[in-house]
Amino acid sequence: MENFASLRDFEVVLARLMDQEADQGFDFSALDDCAFGRLALSLFRLQVQSNECYRRFVEYWEKSNPKTPAFPAGQKANWRQIPCVPTSAFKEFEITSLPKSQRFFVFQSSGTAGQNRSRHFHSPSSLALYEKSLARWFFHHFPPANPETERLFILTPPPIETPNSSLVHMLETVRNRQGFPESVFYGRLDAGERWGLNAGRLRKDLREAGRRNCPAALLGTAFNFVQLLDALAASRQTLTLPPGSRLLETGGYKGQTRELAKTALYCQLKACLGIPSSRMISEYGMSELSSQAYDGRLNAEDPCFRAHRVPPLNPARLFHFPPWARCQIIVPETGQEANEGETGLIRVFDLANVWSVMAVQTEDLGRRLSGSIELLGRAINAEARGCSLMTQT
Repeated sequence: MENFASLRDFEVVLARLMDQEADQGFDFSALDDCAFGRLALSLFRLQVQSNECYRRFVEYWEKSNPKTPAFPAGQKANWRQIPCVPTSAFKEFEITSLPKSQRFFVFQSSGTAGQNRSRHFHSPSSLALYEKSLARWFFHHFPPANPETERLFILTPPPIETPNSSLVHMLETVRNRQGFPESVFYGRLDAGERWGLNAGRLRKDLREAGRRNCPAALLGTAFNFVQLLDALAASRQTLTLPPGSRLLETGGYKGQTRELAKTALYCQLKACLGIPSSRMISEYGMSELSSQAYDGRLNAEDPCFRAHRVPPLNPARLFHFPPWARCQIIVPETGQEANEGETGLIRVFDLANVWSVMAVQTEDLGRRLSGSIELLGRAINAEARGCSLMTQT
C-alpha cells in the first residue's frame, strides 16, 4: 500500500499519473488493477481520517455488517471491500474533507422542483484536478480540432446562468481548452429554471456553418437534442451539416421533453442533421463524481484526428471509465458483485474524488460485458436526475 501523508500529497501524485497515462496513450500500464488497488486503499484510509461524515458512515456500516467488516482481520485488504456511499446521501450530508473556508465551488445535481440536490464541494486545487480528469479523458474520445476549421455548438445554458452545474462546467472547460473562446452556449433558463434552447439562433448558425462548409461539433444533453429535433420539425426543416461534423450527448431528460430511446434519437439526428451515428458518442457522469465514462472514440478522416491515432467507435455502445476509476455491477438484493452479463446497480470507485469520497453507489442500472459497462437506465423509484440515463434500446 502506498504511503501518503495527506490528501494533498495524494492529489499531486494522482495528477502526475493522469499526465503519464495521457502521454502513453492510456494503455493503463501505470494504473493496472494492482496499482489502482494500492492507491484506492491509501485514499480510503486518508478519507476516513479526514472526512468526518464518511468516517461515521464507515463506522455505522461496520456495526451493521459485523460478519463482513471493511477489512477482515488476517486477510489481505481489497479495494472492492471499501464501503460505498449512496448518491442519495450527498443530498442530506456534507460529504467532504474540505473545511468550510476552502469550499469555493459547489456542484449540485439537477432535478425536478422540490427535490434535494446532491452537493460536491471543491477548492481551487480539487477543481483543477477535476478539470484535468475530465479533459484528459474527454479529448481522448472527442479529439480537439482546429478552431479555424470547426465550429463548436454547446446546447446547454452558459455557466453564468448555471454556476453549480458540473456538466456546464465540464463543457466550459472543454471549450476553453480546445481553443474555441468565441463559441456560443445556445441554452437558456426559463422562469422556472428549466433548461430551454434558443433554437432559432442555433438553426441559423448551423445553416451558416453548412454554407461555409465548416464542420460542426454539437455538445448537449439528450433533451437538448430532442428540443432541436422538435424545433426543426416545427419549422419543417432539415440540415445537412458538412462532412466531419460530430456530436456528443450526455443523456438525461428529467421530464423536460418527450423521451426517445438512444437508437431512435440517433436515427432522427442522423436524418435531420446529416451526422452519421458513427460520429455520435455518449458520456456518462454525475455531479458526485470527478470522472466520466464514454461509449466510443471518434475516428475522423481529417489529418488532425488521424494524428491522435484514435480507434473507431465501439459498435456495442459500451462505456469505459478512465484508468483512475473502476466500476462494479452490484446485485441489489445481496450487495454482491454481479456475474458477467447480469443486471445490477452501478458502483464507481473514482480516485479523482480526493476531497469527497472515492466509493460511490449510484442508482443507475447496468451490466458488465467483456470488461465494459452497458448502461440500462435508472433503478425503479430512483429520483429523476438532470443527466440521468436514457433507456438504452
